[in-house]
Order: sequence, then C-alpha cells, then structure tokens
Amino acid sequence: MNPGDSLLQMSFPSVMVPTRESVAVLDRPGERLLIAADGVYLEVVRPWIRVVRRIAKCDVPTAIPYGRVEPVTQQRCGPVPPQLIAEFRSIARNGHPIEIMAWIVWNALTGAFRIVQLTARSQGAGHIEGYQRPDLADGEHLVVDCHSHGAYEAFFSPTDDKDDRFDVKFALVLGDCGTERVSTALRLCAKGIFERSALPLSWRAVLDVEVV
Repeated sequence: MNPGDSLLQMSFPSVMVPTRESVAVLDRPGERLLIAADGVYLEVVRPWIRVVRRIAKCDVPTAIPYGRVEPVTQQRCGPVPPQLIAEFRSIARNGHPIEIMAWIVWNALTGAFRIVQLTARSQGAGHIEGYQRPDLADGEHLVVDCHSHGAYEAFFSPTDDKDDRFDVKFALVLGDCGTERVSTALRLCAKGIFERSALPLSWRAVLDVEVV
C-alpha cells in the first residue's frame, strides 16, 4: 500500500466488530468506522462527546461474521448551563434584527463553560458572511454553535449544512428574536451527520422567561 493511503488508514481506521464481546471504545479523539453485522457505523470521539451512528446498512441477506453496535451519544462534558442559553437569547434580542453568532465552549481542564460572541466580515438582517472562528484557551472545545435569525423563524439553511459539515457540535438557531417567544432549531452535527434534537427542558424554560 502506498504511504499516503497507509497514513489515511492509520488516522481513520476500520474496525471489525467482534461477535463475542463489545468493541473497545476509541480511547482518543478521532474517528473510525465500525464494520458490524447490520452495516457500517461511524464513531466520533472528542474530549466532550462520543457519538456512534450507522451511516450505511446491509441491503442483501449476506451472512456478515461480525457483531452488533448500538447508537451512542455520550456527552462527557455534562449538560450545558441554561444560563448561557439565556445569555445568548439576550445577545440575539439586543442585536435584532441583525443576525448574531456565538459559541458555547467547554474547558476540559477546568470543567467550566463560557460563551464567546463571534464577529464576521458582514452581518445583516438576513445574512452572515465571513465569520471568524475564535481563538480558544488551552483545553477549550466548541460544544454549541449558536446563531440568530433576527426577525425570521429558526431553521437550518443549505448554507448552514455546508458550514456544519465537518464539525462536531450542537448547532442552535434562535428566530423571531423580537417576540416574547423565540422559535428554535437544534441539531447534533457529527462529521456530516445532522440529527435534529429536542430542545432540553431547562433551555426552553429560560427561553420562555419574559424579557422586560
């Protein structure tokens, strides 16, 4: 095998799932493919999360001599503090009708969360262009990528799909930011997997608090 392919397979290996025991968890940040009896699974590990999802299934009755894998979402950083969601709502409301961006990050060294507001080359009532990824402190990792839609409802656009394709994070959109009850859209993004998620009740509670 040529050196380029050897290096790629070392950084993104494929593992045959055993039939008589559970497959060992990936013990470092990275990605790999798990070849199971019912298809191919992607395992993604970051310091703050581990995700396992099936990305291809077997469509023919061929006997596959491998074991089974269960989908997993293990949020190792713990729950995101709802007060940071409330803080982003306040930032989005104050910026309305301009679209606003922020990251909620987690520090693996201290266990602390914080919110970081982002800047862009151009921000308007219906667009964000050329946003800059912030410089994070040692041990910090992106957990929730937030942006607002100003006066418009919350949804994920084709531009969002393109921007989120290679990230591992939760993506949160707040819409109708000038109203008493903002609209929301939340999804898990994991290396091209987009999975819509229900808003945590603790987040909904702080978003529904009346703003004076």
